[in-house]
Order: sequence, then C-alpha cells, then structure tokens
Amino acid sequence: MIFLKLIRAHQYTKNLFVFAALFFSGKFFEIQKVIECGIAFLAFCLAASSIYIINDLKDLDKDKQHPAKKNRPIAAGLVSVKLAIFICVILFLLSFFISALASFNLLAVILIYFVLNLFYCFGGKNISIIDVFIISTGFVLRVVAGGVINRIELSHWLIIMTFLLALFIAFAKRRDDVLIENESGLKIRNSIAGYSLEFINAISSILIALLIFCYIMYVTSTEVTIRFNNKPIYISVLFVLLGLIRYLQISIVEKNSGSPSKLILKDRFLQCCVIAWVLFFITIIYFK
Repeated sequence: MIFLKLIRAHQYTKNLFVFAALFFSGKFFEIQKVIECGIAFLAFCLAASSIYIINDLKDLDKDKQHPAKKNRPIAAGLVSVKLAIFICVILFLLSFFISALASFNLLAVILIYFVLNLFYCFGGKNISIIDVFIISTGFVLRVVAGGVINRIELSHWLIIMTFLLALFIAFAKRRDDVLIENESGLKIRNSIAGYSLEFINAISSILIALLIFCYIMYVTSTEVTIRFNNKPIYISVLFVLLGLIRYLQISIVEKNSGSPSKLILKDRFLQCCVIAWVLFFITIIYFK
C-alpha cells in the first residue's frame, strides 16, 4: 500500500488518454493494437511515477507543511530518501527500455515528457500559467504516444480538445491551492502568487466555453459526419456538457477539485457522464 502511494498509482487514470486515438480509429478491439497501446500506457505509468517521486523529493519540506501532502510516504517518513531515489531510477529505466523495445517514436515521446516534467519540477511549476501549460502538454503527449505506437494519424480536433480539457482541469486544481492559501495562509507553491479566485474563475469560464465550442464544431463538421455515416453523434454533446458543468460545480461550489483522478474514481455523477459518453461512442463507432 505504501509503495502504491509512493508511485501514485491512483493517478494512472490520466494515462488512459493513450488509448484515445485507438478508440476513435475504430480499431479498439484489435488485440495487437490494444497490446501496443497497453505497452505505451505502461511506459507512461512508469515514467510518470518516477516524476512524482522526483517532485516529492524536491518538495519534501513544503509537503510536510501541507494539510494533505504531509501524508505522502516520503513526507511522512514511511519511505527513506535513498530508497525513494532507488525506486525512481528503476522506474525510469524500465520506462526507457520498454519504450525503446516497442517503438523509437514512443521512446521520443516518453523522453520529451520526462524532460518537460523535469523542467516542471525544477522551476516550471513556480511560474504561473507556464505551470498549467506544462501539465496540459503532458496530456497531449499521452494522446500522441497512443497515435505513434499504433501508427494512427491524429485528428487536430483531438489534440485541441485534449489540451483545453487538461488546461481546464489544471486551473481547477490551482483553484484549490488558492483556497488553501486564503484559508490557512499556507503558500502551497510559488506560482500561486500569480493566481486569484477571480482570475481562475474567469479563465475556467473561457476554457469551458472554448472546449464546448470545439466539441460542437467537431461533432457537426462535414469530415466527422461523413466518417460516422451521418449518425447523430451531436447527441454526445449532452454528456460533455453535464460532465464539464459538474466538474465546475465541484470546483466552485464544493471547493474540492484538487485531484482529478480521485474525483473520477469517487464522484458518481462524473463516472456516469464518462461511462455514458464512452458507451455512446462505442455504439456509434463499433455497431454498424
């Protein structure tokens, strides 16, 4: 259990974005392609876990003062610094070798992700706006990884919407950090100085509007309409609206949007929206 907390296994739901390109390609039930995507998923899980450990080591002193992060294995003293470093190196090497054996292109994406997040850990996260853009780019790289390992051409719509969704969630997470600072006076991260509730609320409204606009443009575009044989995929807008509005409600009303992965695993409303959206597209894409 301590090991799972150290590597933040609950965050692995983020890496499911690796399967996005395969899902929309209509080839999700081809075993070979699923296995290839599974390899990319595993590589990202290992790389992400190594980054989480590096981040925990870097922020050790701050995490000890944080109301929730103080319970992380390293901050709580459950895992020694030396052992954490050893596990981190092993995880990165495993990710590197798995990626290299699978695909050179996948290895390139993993290395870009790792270097980008190293920059995040050692300075990028202290620069407001840049910090959330780095996080969002990480999600795009997950989608790209799924595309390159399966040799699937990625839609520009998929890239844009992934980036906007990740950016929206990242700002919602920063909102929780601002609330903690306002209520306790504890400065969670240096970049918080560049954020305020008013600013984040305004940006969130803009992002959610852009995301919905792009999604509507996607499902009503001639290209997509022809591809899906004039099926009414615009109906899926309903599930997207419900999910985004619910997330906004959790963020602003309930003030509890700190961990997107935990929300997906716990909030029944969000789960229903995601499941309904997935089942709808399975019906549209895979049932003639």
